[in-house]
Amino acid sequence: MVIEIRAKNCYIFEDQIRFSMKADMRNKKFGTNVHKENNFNVLKTAGIYGPNNAGKTCLIKCIRAIKRVLLNEKSGLVSNIFTESSICELGVTFMESGRKFSYDFRYDAAKEEYVYESFSEIFKDQHGNEREECWLKKDTIDDLYECIDKDVQAMIPVVSKDNLLCYLINIDKFDHIHEMKRILIGFAEKIDIINMNDIPMKRTIELMKNKNQIQQKVVEFIKNADLYMDDFRYVEMDKIGMKIEYSDEKPEEKVLDLPESIMDQIRLVSTYRGVTVPSMLFDSTGTKKIAAIAGYVIEALEKGRILVVDELDSSIHFKLTRAIAAMFNNELNTDAQMIFTVHDINLMDCKRMFRKEQIWFVHKDKDGVYVYSLADFTAEQGVRDTTDIMEKYRKGALGALPDPELINTLLSIKGNAKREEVNGK
Repeated sequence: MVIEIRAKNCYIFEDQIRFSMKADMRNKKFGTNVHKENNFNVLKTAGIYGPNNAGKTCLIKCIRAIKRVLLNEKSGLVSNIFTESSICELGVTFMESGRKFSYDFRYDAAKEEYVYESFSEIFKDQHGNEREECWLKKDTIDDLYECIDKDVQAMIPVVSKDNLLCYLINIDKFDHIHEMKRILIGFAEKIDIINMNDIPMKRTIELMKNKNQIQQKVVEFIKNADLYMDDFRYVEMDKIGMKIEYSDEKPEEKVLDLPESIMDQIRLVSTYRGVTVPSMLFDSTGTKKIAAIAGYVIEALEKGRILVVDELDSSIHFKLTRAIAAMFNNELNTDAQMIFTVHDINLMDCKRMFRKEQIWFVHKDKDGVYVYSLADFTAEQGVRDTTDIMEKYRKGALGALPDPELINTLLSIKGNAKREEVNGK
């Protein structure tokens, strides 16, 4: 599970930002929203608010870049355009198998080199005191090198900088570096990142092909989200209640040469009043998005995965987004996590759904971009558990609110039209 994301000089973020999933246990409200293990307390969900183009998606990009780097994939990292430095800094603190770890790296986007990386395990006693044990530090800028495997320490200064250390050396003979790589890859492989405006159906299709418990839960999820749907299945073409022309021979028109992925989607069918039809042709955009995200949600809850969703509320009714968040916050969820960006203020509900530290904001002004949580506001500032947070946000008291001044644009358009009408006469 993610505990903290750190970023500096990455994408829109010039100064360092910290996004935390750490639960403040001084507040006992909504205790089921917290995963508790080995004296560590981690939030199961967090929603991120802010106007368009403020930096919400850039925060998602930072998480994606961390995942890609840990899996030895091309990161796509870009330094902030307003700084002279080309060195991007990213870090993550996370829980893996009941243990807490911290990993940081610095990547020179111009030279395509990893100039710094560090990995530590963090221990916490029953009194809340934390102790950090360094496993690895590779600092090529200040020539500082440290490794818990002493035989590796002498090698660090002479290895290449074009990748992480665990991908540059044969780790089989070094127990801690071998374990470090296993931990980092295991954590990264649990992360699913999706954008609701471009969500693939592939995950749901793969789950629907297998007749098992997870497949049935996906079906129930989709059916419960659409009150008019009788059933949702993956079927053979002859089971679809309408005729679709296709042939093994290559059709003359290229548009009819459907790839297997499209045929898979056609075989996903919805049943209404006993009639079975292809979901991709007949279901609404919202229903298709629910069907697409269903696989990710159910698999995350069943297998303890980390689901990161950009624009969770896109084309989905607010009651459904609340229901999805509630599934992750539920006491039956023991180790799955969801982080999402959202505009729908119906989810900004500290009276019935969320703890204050689960609601985050991204705010941008001429001086920079700021990432902060509702928990940063105190009772003295008028923010309590009983406060109407939605009303506070509407009034701009929490920041991260667009100020488009659309009325001025409208008046300008009306004024120009009226002048043209007068001049025309």
